[in-house]
Amino acid sequence: MVFYLSAKAQIKLPALISDSMILQRNQKVNIWGWSLKGEPVNIFFNQKTYKAVPDKDNKWTLTLPETKASDKTYTLKITTQHDTIEIKEIVFGDVWVCSGQSNMEFTMQNLSTKYAAEIANSDNPFIREFQVVKQYSTLPKTSFSGSWKRANPTNILQFSGVAYFMAKNLFEKYKVPIGVVNTSWGGTPAEAWTSEEGLKDFSNFIEKLPMLKDSAYINNTKKKDRDVSDKWYNEVKLKDEGSNGGNNWAAYDLNVSDWKTMNAPGYWENQGAKDVDGVVWVRKEIMVTREMLGKKAVLELGKLDDNDTTYINGIKVGFTSSKHLFRSYNLPEGVLKEGKNVIAIRLLDTDGNGGFEPDKKYQLIIGNKNIDLSGAWKYKIGVAVSPLPKNTFTILWNQPTFLYNGMIAPLIPYTIKGAAWYQGESNSAKPEEYKKLLPALITDWRNKWKQGDFPFLIVQLPNYMDSKNVPEESKWAEMREAQSLAASSLKNCGLAVTIDLGEAHDVHPLNKKDVGYRLALAAENIAYHEKSIVYSGPVYESMKVVNNKIELTFSNIGSGLIANDGKELTRFAIAGADKKFVWAKATIVGDKVIVESHEVSNPVAVRYAWANNPIGCNLYNKEGLPASPFRTDRE
Repeated sequence: MVFYLSAKAQIKLPALISDSMILQRNQKVNIWGWSLKGEPVNIFFNQKTYKAVPDKDNKWTLTLPETKASDKTYTLKITTQHDTIEIKEIVFGDVWVCSGQSNMEFTMQNLSTKYAAEIANSDNPFIREFQVVKQYSTLPKTSFSGSWKRANPTNILQFSGVAYFMAKNLFEKYKVPIGVVNTSWGGTPAEAWTSEEGLKDFSNFIEKLPMLKDSAYINNTKKKDRDVSDKWYNEVKLKDEGSNGGNNWAAYDLNVSDWKTMNAPGYWENQGAKDVDGVVWVRKEIMVTREMLGKKAVLELGKLDDNDTTYINGIKVGFTSSKHLFRSYNLPEGVLKEGKNVIAIRLLDTDGNGGFEPDKKYQLIIGNKNIDLSGAWKYKIGVAVSPLPKNTFTILWNQPTFLYNGMIAPLIPYTIKGAAWYQGESNSAKPEEYKKLLPALITDWRNKWKQGDFPFLIVQLPNYMDSKNVPEESKWAEMREAQSLAASSLKNCGLAVTIDLGEAHDVHPLNKKDVGYRLALAAENIAYHEKSIVYSGPVYESMKVVNNKIELTFSNIGSGLIANDGKELTRFAIAGADKKFVWAKATIVGDKVIVESHEVSNPVAVRYAWANNPIGCNLYNKEGLPASPFRTDRE
């Protein structure tokens, strides 16, 4: 629903102000809406009456007094002369806005195998999420869609994984209701989440806005991109040999003796089908025993690049339209048969690699037995075409201000505890710009919300991509530095370091539980003022050259520095004045780290975990939290 509307539609409320909402405890709470006939509004709450007078636009706003958290539920009654509306099952607790791109958006549904027990035991009426339905806009909006959902094994499947685990940790610690306002969108840059005022110092963004506000330009852009996309998909559909001309390459009894073989996991580009975009069909035969029949069966296909339509024995059992989503298909009863069974997948690839993403599980689970689907698959090209020309598209929701206007502005002035932000991948090509852009976004949100310097928590980008054997320059390392600088330079900001939680071949690592835990730790220190808690791993503070070595000092060492694997410290590099970094020996001495190399006699700089994927970086504190990557030679 766009608004929470009364039956007579004389009162309308923003979607956030609806049944089961969580209101912020221990703060004055803003309530607002519209009296469509301009009539005065009476609000009945907690045995008191409040009055509000609409402005010239028929909008009214009032502030409820501070209310403590409790198990009690409240009802809010709003009336005008001709209308009445009630909001029920309200509780008071802490409200967190959780925003960013796909790693914040990433749902528990996609984690259903990894966190099956957590999902099964998730029933908790005091953890609730409001998911803002995606929309973008050229100008700030007041309307949006969504509804409050309580955590339970069904609802939680659509919750943000990171936000849920953060909320769960906070609830278990403080025993107060935790509300999550999930406003996130995969693949989006920070400038899209920032207002026009917030971007005032970025001429490259501001200069685009007049054109972006032109409705004719927007409509023409939509049409142009849609026409190109439709033409490509239609060509693929019409030319796919596997589903045209009477062919059915999903059929059970198809003769595939002339098909080629590829290994899964893996991409076909590396296995005889280089630079093939379009449709490739893959098939695999498996054996099912009579004892397996009649049991629950789930087909797990990790991640497939890009889109799949999946069949078993000629029967369609699943479809997924994004390479970023996990495939987990519950098989209908009767699909499997005793003996030979055939899995056939129509894979549609728009560009780049196609096939089975590495490092994921591909299996058929029947009862308590698993059939491994890795290894040899037969494949045949259905149609090969030029890549979908995505680089010619204007992705409107990625444009400056568009997501702020559509998915942040309408939330204001809902009273909140703070914000959690997991984003940066889409800005990783320009880390120097991000050093200014992220603080601008944080300051912008705080200015707009008018709640002072409310807590703002940042997830630092995890390790990702192939690991290198030599010290390297790294855009992702620079992005982590930008996030760390924002957290340390702005008041009430915290950083959740995830340098040990990533995956080399997946920009969406599955370990969202520890990300949420580390966000909760940061919240405990910053938002809940538990200053004695160790909420962070070691943070580089200063360096000193001593003879031919560099001595490093850290804050947040907790109970002491350790190598978490019990081995020598790794991923330290050192350089002289020529800035040619080489691997170094690093040793913990008390609360310091001493770095040296026989190759560098006069060292001037050290870097730690400075790489896209610094596998093996092992500097932690005894509380088990990793050191944030750093360089001493930052200019």
